[in-house]
Amino acid sequence: MERIRVIIFDDNKDLREMFCMLVDAQPDMVCVAAHPDLAQVLRDIGAAKPDVIVMDIQMPGKNGIEGVQLIKARYPDARILMQTVFDDDDRVFEAIRAGASGYILKTASTEEMIKAVRDVHAGGSAMTPAIAAKVLEHFRIARPKEKQAPDPGLSARERAVLKLLVDGRSYKMIAAELGISFHTVDTHIRHIYEKLHVASGTEAVGKAIKDRLV
Repeated sequence: MERIRVIIFDDNKDLREMFCMLVDAQPDMVCVAAHPDLAQVLRDIGAAKPDVIVMDIQMPGKNGIEGVQLIKARYPDARILMQTVFDDDDRVFEAIRAGASGYILKTASTEEMIKAVRDVHAGGSAMTPAIAAKVLEHFRIARPKEKQAPDPGLSARERAVLKLLVDGRSYKMIAAELGISFHTVDTHIRHIYEKLHVASGTEAVGKAIKDRLV
């Protein structure tokens, strides 16, 4: 079985080592690298070739938000799970706007953390329930004075895929529900990203709700 390759960036040595031990204890995962800062983040990712990048939002030098921006510019399909001790709106929205695939608090249980890694790897948008509620509420706020958003030109199948993303389905679940392959789902979602001008599933969900696309 091919294992999920995980890399972590966290300046706390103990937490970094504990996380790697947790990942390596899973039969379907391996911690391929661990780094205390983002000084050489692009080189580190290029060398490790991870499937999932776990990153502390509070880092010395470049912070996690800057790290996400750098990574997404070089690797637009990168799946990044942000981790922090802070549960505040500004950091959540910054991470999402930067292109993070998921966001979880360091206070989450080990089961929640591992599930978040698996969800992000499968194409989902991992979030703690409290953070997910804040993000959705932010985009649900009515803005009657704003002009209606232009039609992004999504096909019927793309809208169906986007609706399932909004409902919290992973790529595998979407494939099963629509009777199509994982690869086809991935292709549809890439087209959705291009048409909505977004860089992550979380951003796509937010825009879909904000612009009432589904």
